[in-house]
Amino acid sequence: MTTSHINDAETAAVNPVEGDRPLLQATGVSKRFGAVQALSKMTFALKPGEVHVLFGENGAGKSTLINIICGALQPDEGSLTLDGQPVHFRDVHDARKNGVAAMFQEFSLAPQLTVEENIFLGAEPRSSIFLKVGERRARVAKALREFGFDIPPTAIVATLSRACQQMVEMTKALLTEPRVLILDEPTASLSQKETESMFELVRALRAKGVGIIYITHRMKEIEVIGDRVTVMRDGRFIKTVDVKSTSQSTLVELMTGRSFEQFFPDIPHEPGEDLLNIVGLTTRNGQIRDATLLVRAGEVVGIAGLVGCGKSDIIRAVFGLEPISEGVVQVQGDTVSAPSPRGMLDRGLAYITSDRRNEGLMLLRPTCENLTLSTVGQSLLSRFGWLKIRKERKFAKTLGERLRVRPLELDKFVVKYSGGNQQKIMIAKAMARDTRIFLFDEPTVGIDVSARVEVYGVIKQLAEAGAAVVIVSSDLPEVVNLSHRLLVVRNGEIVDQMDKADISEARVLHGFFGTRNAA
Repeated sequence: MTTSHINDAETAAVNPVEGDRPLLQATGVSKRFGAVQALSKMTFALKPGEVHVLFGENGAGKSTLINIICGALQPDEGSLTLDGQPVHFRDVHDARKNGVAAMFQEFSLAPQLTVEENIFLGAEPRSSIFLKVGERRARVAKALREFGFDIPPTAIVATLSRACQQMVEMTKALLTEPRVLILDEPTASLSQKETESMFELVRALRAKGVGIIYITHRMKEIEVIGDRVTVMRDGRFIKTVDVKSTSQSTLVELMTGRSFEQFFPDIPHEPGEDLLNIVGLTTRNGQIRDATLLVRAGEVVGIAGLVGCGKSDIIRAVFGLEPISEGVVQVQGDTVSAPSPRGMLDRGLAYITSDRRNEGLMLLRPTCENLTLSTVGQSLLSRFGWLKIRKERKFAKTLGERLRVRPLELDKFVVKYSGGNQQKIMIAKAMARDTRIFLFDEPTVGIDVSARVEVYGVIKQLAEAGAAVVIVSSDLPEVVNLSHRLLVVRNGEIVDQMDKADISEARVLHGFFGTRNAA
């Protein structure tokens, strides 16, 4: 894109058409963290009653910008205006008092407190020194009903699912009656039904004139809920475009600065020996019933289904994370009567979880330890129970470079990496052993488009090297385009299987909902 295009776009963002004054505007905002320039002269304008998507790769500066807008960070330079008036928020509480609220991907909840205590934390209704507990409970119950969230006000937050915790966080933000609402990946943990409810709520807020800043990596979501998109790259403003008149490929090119000739790689299908065979698998929790699946060397098999259908339970049971009540699991020809994670790793089968923060990584440990974790106790890096430190670091460096973790710092805590880098570290950990079978559970959840392309490239390399790959994904284009064979799960049962030539989104959707496929 030429410089003139960027300058034209900047002018359009800074100076909207007359009579269409922005509700919120950021002008020339910069922020540096040590040697890292997180934002550089960033410009952004939000209109009343619009859903404005912030779009960019991990590390593009989106989080820094919204943290400045909501008062969590102070800019080094630049200005904010609200309704045309200059504002300078001292902190998040000050921003909320002025009508700017945020719901972040990482929640700000106290897990051992109740729902109602969390929602009014720091802003409890009082009479002198006494809390008005009855009023608090009534207001919370009313708000939860109005927003369509079926959560008991007295429930302890730690006992709730992540989706319900997200609803609590949303309620907390909405009770301040914001004029500007920031939503950071708001549907990342929601089912299809919950996502639709969230969209209805967003539309209702938009209709009331609330300006909504929306961050997502999901292209389909942008098309469904977005009005305009501001693309960021390397902490800078690139362009603001209308959703209706902009294609997905254009957004990707604006975001990355380069053209993707092919978003999904072409993976040759040259199946070899049977590596994983599942017959009549039924889990003890009843989530999966009578599942049968065969995966061969050099093959990518996809498993698709709506959130909550049980599709992830299949591979979790194979890895030993969900108890099996019936069925047979064979790995490289050997029957495994009682799968366990350690036993499956020893047999050359790895599971890459969808929950990298709680299951996949040690966030507060160094990158080196995370990369080599699966090899602990093996002769590769230890001798007589002693870890070969120098060899471990060399091995970790090789793994990190192979997966293109950038910037690779072996002593850096994993929590400080972007989601895309964390995902690559988790995959590298699975590749640290002599692994022939890879079970991917939502392989690109919460990572940007560029990181997705790199993960897809890894999957292609694994299949071409003769590994058997299973992909469980809620991203329909992903599972449709990567799979050599595709299974559809509905209500705990595999209801359809199709070879590459027969795979289509329409047929998969019919399987999701149990409708008749006219084709």
